[in-house]
Amino acid sequence: MAHSVMQRIGGKDQVIAGLMLSPTVLAAIFFIYAFILWTVWLSLTRSTILPSNHFIGLANYNDLFGSSRWWRSLSNLGIFGGLYVAISMAIGLLLAILLDQRIRGERLFQVVFLYPMAISAVVTGVAWRWLLDPNFGVQAIVRSLGFTHFQFAWIDDPDLAIYTVVIAAVWQTSGFMMAIFLAGLRGISPDIVKAARIDGAGTLRIYRRVILPNLAPTFFVAFILSAGLAIKAFGLIIALTGGGPGYSTNVPTIFMYVFSFERGEMGVGAASALIMLAIMMVVVVPFVILDARRKV
Repeated sequence: MAHSVMQRIGGKDQVIAGLMLSPTVLAAIFFIYAFILWTVWLSLTRSTILPSNHFIGLANYNDLFGSSRWWRSLSNLGIFGGLYVAISMAIGLLLAILLDQRIRGERLFQVVFLYPMAISAVVTGVAWRWLLDPNFGVQAIVRSLGFTHFQFAWIDDPDLAIYTVVIAAVWQTSGFMMAIFLAGLRGISPDIVKAARIDGAGTLRIYRRVILPNLAPTFFVAFILSAGLAIKAFGLIIALTGGGPGYSTNVPTIFMYVFSFERGEMGVGAASALIMLAIMMVVVVPFVILDARRKV
């Protein structure tokens, strides 16, 4: 009898939990999956500044992949995303290892390193635009000190401007990566490290054979978050370079915005948005599968 009562209580709790979650589930279905399907339809129509039901098949995709600007956007995403993810994670891990030594003033350093993440991407872009402007930024300051031949005008160079975006993005999020890795380091049992030291392992070997392998879930989280930020980059690039010089720092998000809202080619913009979604899936899904298999 007691067992049947517990079953009824458990069933009631499940019903209440389902009712509580149902608005969130319905909102997710409507605002995420329904709009994805709507974007798919737009990409197959001759939609301009306003949606259209004139079906044209894959014509928008043909226009998209025939555009040199789109291929430049993808190339920039590869450069920016690869460098940004690798460098921000490397700096974040290094800072986390240093702070994990229980140094004095640790809280102050954490606040200092995390502060850039509290600044919006637009403000970061504007600040770095001032710093990188050759007329009154780093180049002008160094030249005023007597180094008159010093050159640092990457922001005006179509071949180098994308790297200024990497610099600004790494500066903003390295502290965030540090916080993620520091949480991972503090979650490793000290007994494992002590056992390795008793066995005669040195510091480098402990990090290589013990600590870093135990940080695998943390690396996974850091990668997913930083990759998502890289693929969605928009405000920082607009504020820093405006997508230029020319369209040398365009990435798919900027391409989508320009074609959808400035050039009035919503169908092409929708097609580019779906390609971005596919890129995200290609990047993220394999890591999710590997992480799930690791936990089994």
